Formats: sequence, C-alpha cells, structure tokens
Amino acid sequence: MRLSTFILDNMESILQTWEAFARSVETPNRNLSANGLRDHAVYILRTVAQDMRTPQTAQQQIAKSQGQGPSSSEETAAQTHAVLRLMDGFTLDQMVSEYRALRSSVLRLWLAQDPTKHDYQLDDMIRFNEAIDQALVESIGAYGQEVESTRQTVLGVLGHDLRSPLTAVLMGAALLNKSPRLSSRDKDIAAQIATSAQRANQMVKDLLDLAHCNLGSGIPIVRTYTELNQVCKAVIEEIKAGNPGLDIMQIDERTITGAFDGARMSQVFANLIGNAARHGEAHSPVEVLLSGDGDSVILEVHNFGEPIPATALPLLFSPKARYTRYTDKQSKPCGLGLGLFIVSEIVQGHGGRIEVESSHAHGTRFRVILPAG
Repeated sequence: MRLSTFILDNMESILQTWEAFARSVETPNRNLSANGLRDHAVYILRTVAQDMRTPQTAQQQIAKSQGQGPSSSEETAAQTHAVLRLMDGFTLDQMVSEYRALRSSVLRLWLAQDPTKHDYQLDDMIRFNEAIDQALVESIGAYGQEVESTRQTVLGVLGHDLRSPLTAVLMGAALLNKSPRLSSRDKDIAAQIATSAQRANQMVKDLLDLAHCNLGSGIPIVRTYTELNQVCKAVIEEIKAGNPGLDIMQIDERTITGAFDGARMSQVFANLIGNAARHGEAHSPVEVLLSGDGDSVILEVHNFGEPIPATALPLLFSPKARYTRYTDKQSKPCGLGLGLFIVSEIVQGHGGRIEVESSHAHGTRFRVILPAG
C-alpha cells in the first residue's frame, strides 16, 4: 500500500499516537481535551498525503529540498497549529518533537502492516519526509512570528502602563523636596527618588520608541519651528545639574533654526552628550559643536576616553547587538542600551545620518548630519 493511501486509511490510529505523545508533554495546560491534543493534526496529515500524490519533477524536488517549494498566501493548518500550541504552553522544542514523533510513528506503522519490500517505498519515504519538513517549517515560522508579535505588544503595553505610576512618583518627590518641614537629609533622599524615577521614565520612553519601531511605524517625527541652539543648551544645563563639576563646552557658530521635532532632537542631544559625559575621561571636557551651512545642520559631540573597539562600531546602532560598555569591567551599565538605536531612528526620521569615529589619539566623536529644516 502506498504511504499516502495508508495515511488516509489509517488516520484514527495515527491520531491516537499523536494524541498520546501530546498528552505526555509537560505543559502548564495539562487538561486539554482529545480534540485539543489532536489540534489540526488531521488537516496536517491530509495536506501531507495530498502533497505526496501531487506529481513532482526532479527539478521541483530539488527546489523543494532547498526550501523553495510552492507557498500559499492563506494560513496553513501547520501555521494555525503552531499558534494554538504556543497558546497552550508548548515550547518550540516540544512542538518540533511532535513532528519528530509523528514522522517516526507513521513510518513504523506503515512498514509494519506490510513487511514485503517494494520499489516505491524509498520514493514514498522521501516524499513523506519532504512534506513533513514543509509543515514543520511553516509551524516554526508561525510560532516565531507569534512570539515576536507578543513580545512587541508586551513592550508597548508595559511602557504605556508604567508612565502613570512613574509620573506620580516624580510629582510626589517634587512636592516633598519643596516642603519646609523636611531636613536637609530628607530633601537629599527626595532628590534621589526623583533622579531614579527620571531614569526609569527615560527607560519607559525608550521602550515605547522601540515598540513603535518593532511594529513598523517608526518613531513619529512632528516638525515645528525650532531653535536647536536653545534645545541643546537646555539639555546641557540639565546634564550639568545632575553631574556637578562636569565640564561641557558648547561651541556655537551661529543660531540654527528650522523645521525640526524639538522634543525628539532633545533626545538626540541628551543621549549623545550623556554618553560622552558617562564614558569620557573625568577631567577632560565634553565638546559640543552645533553648526550649519545653509544646506545642512551638523551636531558634533566629542570626548576623550577609552575608545570604542573597531569591531563594535558597526553594531552601535543595533538594539540586538549594542555594545554598551566602553570603559573597564567595573563600569555600571546605563539604561537598556537603546539610546543610540533611538538616536539613529530619530536622525533617519529627519532625513539625516549619523557617523562615529573613535581612537586613542583623537578621542570619540559622534557626528549627526541633518538636512536644513
């Protein structure tokens, strides 16, 4: 009996084996019904049998083995099965094991029903393995997409919901700091609470920006008439207030105005200047140059300190491969490592680009080049 016919004629016995394996898997949801355990298995097996009965040339077989087989624009049973298995608490490894067990049980049952060797058996096993592999690839892809979608949604919801309590903490700390009944020590504690809440608030903003980018909408840019010099000066004063004794030199050649997103550009200044302050030499000033030539606006932030390794430079603006520690192993990690990624997204949103160079001799210089607004 051909394998495709055996699958269709012995569907119930195959499904019983599938169900028994699924029941043996340790998952949070141990109370799945028989239908839940067999989830979409019958449709997957019918698709496999149909695929095996579809004529296939040698070239088509080679293309299929290389992952270049025909694809469907509609969701397949294997894809739906993967999403439901994720919802039922199956790990990716456990779902893959289902397919391994299915492959083994079908071939074992088929060969046991007729011990006689036939010429078509090898061809049937090849076609069967191809079809199972196709279903497995579809399931793995759907599982990964659903995990990523869930992660992005959680990031967005978490960032949004954390803003309200953090705002309350900031307001409470500000009110405490103004109270005449607090001692000097109590005011210092209130100031520290405010500082920590501000850092947490910045992390939340970074999470929200990352969620925007992951969802494909990018970081929104709202252009208004903006004087970048004043935005830059305000950021520098804020950084100095939190770092007494820090020397930041703002070098202005002329007033830079135009259509920019002032709030987003403030993020660019804060990330670049803040990084330079954190990772630069303690007694060396941070230099900030903002200039323009009519066609372009250039922001340069320069500091001396441990240079960024050449191998790390291409990864600086990637949220998945950020090199966040430029100093020695004792340095404390700052934030979530998303700052430079968000900077690059804001710069791109303004139609610009960002460059970086770093060496022992010349220090580290970040250069943002924007078209004049």
